Amino acid sequence: MSQSVATRLRAARSGTRPRKSNGRPPWMERPHWYGQGAKGLALIVLTVIVLYPFVLAIGTSLAGREELNANGGYVLIPHHPTLEAYRVILSGGVVTRAAVVSIFITLIGTALSLACTVMIAYGTSRPGTVLAKPILLLVLGTFLFAPGIIPTYLAVQQFHMLDTYASLILPVLLNAFNIVVVRSFFQSIPEELYDAARIDGAGEVTVLFRIVLPLSKAVLAVVGLFYAVGYWNSFFNAVLYLNDSSKFPIQVILRSYVLNGQSINASAMGVHAVPPATSLQMAVLIIAIVPIFCVYPFLQKFFVKGVLTGAIKG
Repeated sequence: MSQSVATRLRAARSGTRPRKSNGRPPWMERPHWYGQGAKGLALIVLTVIVLYPFVLAIGTSLAGREELNANGGYVLIPHHPTLEAYRVILSGGVVTRAAVVSIFITLIGTALSLACTVMIAYGTSRPGTVLAKPILLLVLGTFLFAPGIIPTYLAVQQFHMLDTYASLILPVLLNAFNIVVVRSFFQSIPEELYDAARIDGAGEVTVLFRIVLPLSKAVLAVVGLFYAVGYWNSFFNAVLYLNDSSKFPIQVILRSYVLNGQSINASAMGVHAVPPATSLQMAVLIIAIVPIFCVYPFLQKFFVKGVLTGAIKG
């Protein structure tokens, strides 16, 4: 019998909780130096693998034409960094317009998705709601019977949403997983709070906005981030439903310029001369991923409380 197990048995017989050793639970073995070294080395290697492409993209976007030609097209750390590529891209051309479209779709789509998710989750989480079970089964059924591309396209066509921004939002307005997570979080709120609010004369709308939503900031922040990332990164619906290139979001432009190797001409950017194509492509790539990088650190603290709590309670 190991020492840790014996310690736990003695603590159980005496009715006391076993003490932690240096912050470790009693059943966890003391770490060895070679184990700690291997973990640290693995973390360093993984960090380098993850960060290297981003640093290379940033360095290439900031490099001048001479440095790019001297280093074969890519520069890790430019000696003479310049913001010319970003100035050209954000000068009002096709990339600027696409970025504005993506921001508009992300803001409107996230707000609508959160509002509809909260209403469905709250309605199906409260006992006595009319048609709560059929609506919940309908939502859960989308897990098993997801519509294909052709039925979805025909539905968008029948509702006259082709070549409109609504085709980028309404077909993906709701996500069954997010509804389940928010509904589980609402059910974890103590029933005594609902009873106390009703005794004070509060209706369902007041209970939702004055009690439930203030207590659900964590799960709403995480689910909102899920929706925002989905709208920001979506490009397939734009390719499928949009014919007007002036309505393309930033991800379609990124796919055209970076993945398909389409050249960036000066007239499309609204300038007389453009920096090297590689520098412009990396600048478009950075502009496409920076907004998510900026939002994620502020919402990271809600992830454990928001998603894990809702999942466990469900």
